Amino acid sequence: MKKKTTLLLCAIVIMAITAITSCVPQKKILYLQNDTTMNDSVFMSMEYENARTFNYKVQPGDNLYIRIASLNEKSTAYFNMGQNASINTSNTYSSGNAAIYLNGYTVDADGNISLPLIGEVFVKDLTIDEIQTKTHTLINEYLKADVYVKLGLFNLTILGEVTRPGQYQIYQSDINIFQAIALAGNATDFANKSNIKIIHQTPKGSQIVKVNLNDASILSSPDYYLKPNDIIYVEPLKTKQFGFTSVPYGTIISAISLLVTCFTFVAVYLQK
Repeated sequence: MKKKTTLLLCAIVIMAITAITSCVPQKKILYLQNDTTMNDSVFMSMEYENARTFNYKVQPGDNLYIRIASLNEKSTAYFNMGQNASINTSNTYSSGNAAIYLNGYTVDADGNISLPLIGEVFVKDLTIDEIQTKTHTLINEYLKADVYVKLGLFNLTILGEVTRPGQYQIYQSDINIFQAIALAGNATDFANKSNIKIIHQTPKGSQIVKVNLNDASILSSPDYYLKPNDIIYVEPLKTKQFGFTSVPYGTIISAISLLVTCFTFVAVYLQK
């Protein structure tokens, strides 16, 4: 009888330990850890240097928005053919504005865009500022004007352990990793925030980099700001297969109560 009691107690202990260890610890959920300047009792300001520059080099398939402005309305209208549609220029992130795509200039497979009157302009591997300077020089051979160039569509694909995985179109010059994940509804509790994979598109193919959102040093990482056409993959924690985001106390208590009831019934039956 003592042996059966011991085995039952062992089973209860093992069940409780398994349930507790299957929970996702808070350390794997919190963002921006490992910062010694911040704790519950003392808060000190800490600056992480990370120059906010936009040096993305345009690639085939990218969409450019080019606007010409001058005092000569008739000539300006010629250069701006097809670009009179209403375009959302607010500072908010958006996920659908076909006007920018339809009225922009798509970089072809050879790295060119085709401008009215001027013809093909090679823009591959140039930054937005370089394209603006180059286009301004070409336009001013025909018309004294100002030229404004922006990246028309900033595509991001966010996959894995986020609330709303999918493809997003950003109408801004840049976006950081936290803003992107917030756009997808934030990471789930089962997200492995210490091993986020970012796939950059390069002229030769693709490059995979890993970032740790649990570590505050991400704020000064060169991969903090994303690039157009990046793919972000938030992989799940291994505990997702059998884990809990919090300790299921109700389930544990119910299971223990059931086992105790069964043990009591068996003990009483054997004593008869």
